[in-house]
Amino acid sequence: MPETVRVELADRSYDILIGRGLVGAAGRWIAPLLKRQRVAILTEERVAALHLPALEAALAAEGIASAALALPPGEATKGWRGIEAAVEWLIAEKVERDDLVVAFGGGVIGDLAGFAAAILRRGVGFVQIPTTLLAQVDSSVGGKTGINSPRGKNLIGAFHQPRLVLADTGLLDTLPPRDFLAGYGEVVKCGLLGDAAFFQWLERNGPALAAGDQAARIHAIRRSCEMKAGIVARDETEQGERALLNLGHTFAHALEAATGYSDRLLHGEAVAIGCALAFDASAALGLCPQEAPSRVAAHLAAMGMRRSLAEIPGDLPDADGLLALMEQDKKAKAGRIAFVLARDIGETYVERGADLAVVRRVLADGLSGRA
Repeated sequence: MPETVRVELADRSYDILIGRGLVGAAGRWIAPLLKRQRVAILTEERVAALHLPALEAALAAEGIASAALALPPGEATKGWRGIEAAVEWLIAEKVERDDLVVAFGGGVIGDLAGFAAAILRRGVGFVQIPTTLLAQVDSSVGGKTGINSPRGKNLIGAFHQPRLVLADTGLLDTLPPRDFLAGYGEVVKCGLLGDAAFFQWLERNGPALAAGDQAARIHAIRRSCEMKAGIVARDETEQGERALLNLGHTFAHALEAATGYSDRLLHGEAVAIGCALAFDASAALGLCPQEAPSRVAAHLAAMGMRRSLAEIPGDLPDADGLLALMEQDKKAKAGRIAFVLARDIGETYVERGADLAVVRRVLADGLSGRA
């Protein structure tokens, strides 16, 4: 039996199921949610080639008909053209308000498919079947859906909770190592923002997890989902505590915009670098001991992950240019940039009055390492 994490949101509560082989039994879990035995699957081309036949067969075994649209891979799909293609296809497929859309892919597909479901007929239900580590621990959980603007990450979107999340750890076996480690950036973030014991566990078990240890993978995914589910249940629409989940993201979203949402920098890579920068900034501001950013950098290095601005290929804006991109972050209020800063590993808080001169110096120091 899979492990279960419950997201408690009254009549919109749902389960996250975690385990190996869930795609092969997907029809069993999805069938009770359907009013008519039919689903529309939004996926991407690489996932479709590897895993779509297994999902279609699992649905058919329970008498569920399906149609699928495979979109191009990559962050560039998560924009106006991608959402138009998805919504128009769903309309052409005559998806009704009581039907379900299945998001079968990584974070890009999950965000886009969830947003398509949110706006189609003023709200259609959807199920998340995340196929990457990043999506299994982060983007498939909590109901944030949306697309990017050329001016910033996730600036267009809606809160729309899934009906069910199926996190099949077997799907991670086909992930390229770079994609797996990018997802691990979100796992590390969970320990850093609120669970020092979990971060310590990752320091000991991260290499085995990356090498394919199933028990370690399930534990890390479950603990990450437990943390996020608890925060989402207490603060669904990010009025307070949920903002802590953005640790590293103010830096990360600016870096993604600076690199054109391209394969130069994957989202999870940007988050890992962003977390390292957040701890560097926290130390520079006198908030946390210097040992904390050193531990963060050491663990990312031990995992073979990108951890600094120096490791991003190609040109980047200067420190002022990166700060200007941060001002476009959707969490900014009254022109003030929101940072998640740290008092230590596992102890973070939201700061809207950070000394930008110090942040600028941290960025400039990081950029100087690229010379």
